[in-house]
Amino acid sequence: MKAFLFLFSTTLMYSTPLIFTALGGVLSEKSGVINIGLEGMMTMGAFIASLVAIKTGNPWLGFIAGGLGGMLLAVLHALASIRYKANQVVSGMAINFLGSGIAVFLCRLFFEGTSMTPPLDLEKKIPVWMGQYATVYIAIATTILIWFIFTKTIFGLRLISAGEHPKSTDAAGLNVAWYRSLGVLFSGFLAGLGGASLSIAIVSNFRPTLISGQGFIAIAALIFGKWKPVETMAACLFFGLSQALVIFLGGQENIAISSQLLSILPYVLTLIVLVGFMGKTTSPSALGAE
Repeated sequence: MKAFLFLFSTTLMYSTPLIFTALGGVLSEKSGVINIGLEGMMTMGAFIASLVAIKTGNPWLGFIAGGLGGMLLAVLHALASIRYKANQVVSGMAINFLGSGIAVFLCRLFFEGTSMTPPLDLEKKIPVWMGQYATVYIAIATTILIWFIFTKTIFGLRLISAGEHPKSTDAAGLNVAWYRSLGVLFSGFLAGLGGASLSIAIVSNFRPTLISGQGFIAIAALIFGKWKPVETMAACLFFGLSQALVIFLGGQENIAISSQLLSILPYVLTLIVLVGFMGKTTSPSALGAE
């Protein structure tokens, strides 16, 4: 029973950054814009959140600032991809390099040349509610909110139409670029929240290796979830479970498994999902198209 409770609690905790980031990817890609830059946006969000939480002593200000940090990079991706019609994959990869580079540069600038922020005191981290960080509940609520927007609102239907039938949407007098820009910007904001939920909740500081592929796992989760909010959250829980298993098995003295082998488990599962499901899912019709 203790093992089950540990796995359940740890799965929720490690799924949270993926849920925020993957939902951000869903918003961008449902509007028709590929967002490979989620990793860089997460990294920027993680640093900005840690910086603001340390300087103000308020984790909630840090959390929101992390989202805005991710959104700043999303502005660049929107300009390149939508305004100037650049290749969306190339733009996203550039955002990944830019996000990690700027975060480390600013970290060295603000913290006397070190690439790590000082650890947050316990009271400056995101608070725990009923045994889980508050970000867990916010991520679940965000999933429900996006599902509601997609299925019950005119705005959601128009955003989806921009990614499915942009020519028809434009013929109806709607500004496709506007809806796509909103999708990308909110994508960056949620990816920034994903990074923030790592640096000021799960972990108590920012460091260059903090994200280490989480953005790409989030992309795998949205593909696995077929670009649908609830299914994407379920996919994130699956990947969170893999991380929980790594921690659980690593702490068992009677299980002789190399820690190096355990550490690659989430990434192996990501590759399996991408190979096994990539051809069985249908992306938005105009994804990546002008």
